[in-house]
Amino acid sequence: MSLIDWMDRRFYPHMGDNWDDDVFREIILSHLIGAPDAILDLGAGAGVVPQMNFKGAAARVCGVDPDPRVMDNPFLDEGVTGTGTEIPYPDEAFDLVFSDNVLEHLEDPASVFTEVRRVLRPGGFFLAKTPNRWHYVPLIAALTPHAFHQWFNARRGRDREDTFPTYYRANSRGAIEQLAAEAGFSSVSCTLVEGRPEYLRSNPVLYASGIGYERVVNLVGALSTFRVVLIARMRRPGGDPR
Repeated sequence: MSLIDWMDRRFYPHMGDNWDDDVFREIILSHLIGAPDAILDLGAGAGVVPQMNFKGAAARVCGVDPDPRVMDNPFLDEGVTGTGTEIPYPDEAFDLVFSDNVLEHLEDPASVFTEVRRVLRPGGFFLAKTPNRWHYVPLIAALTPHAFHQWFNARRGRDREDTFPTYYRANSRGAIEQLAAEAGFSSVSCTLVEGRPEYLRSNPVLYASGIGYERVVNLVGALSTFRVVLIARMRRPGGDPR
């Protein structure tokens, strides 16, 4: 057993790879009770994150992504190519829209939020998980070139084609609340979560420093602003409130 494996078991025995997607999945499932008619995965991609497989949890699971591989995404009943600024579906088509690690890639988030509201039915929800702008990982990412991101993620086992440019224009509580209000959403809430420091697990010393950081920002409520994962929940007014 390596030292990092020991640290995993000692400090995060119930937290594995993609722990943030596990957290997000549970939140999405809590909104799918009763199997809604239709849901949309905004930025569905090729279907490489198993936690984002909700096939059967709704009558129809659709996905949109500019990557043509979305049409073969096994998690979807229907995948179409398109962008968040021009979602290729009619008004009020979905009960719920969700996006997993998409907001950080939006060059024009205001247009995307407006489009999401358009395709949601009254009372429908938009759920989004994204890196928090004020955590050290996005702060460093914002200061480094895209080629570095591709190289770094390749070392972690991600294909270079699955590393996309980042803008971080919708990645803080304040930014999301403003964008949601301008788009006409109500009941906007943001949750910040810190867990196992994935980006520091390649080196025991860095990992130890990340564990210390995680303990501090989770212990001190005033430091919650600096947790890594931001999960946003917003609702289109109308319909039956939940």
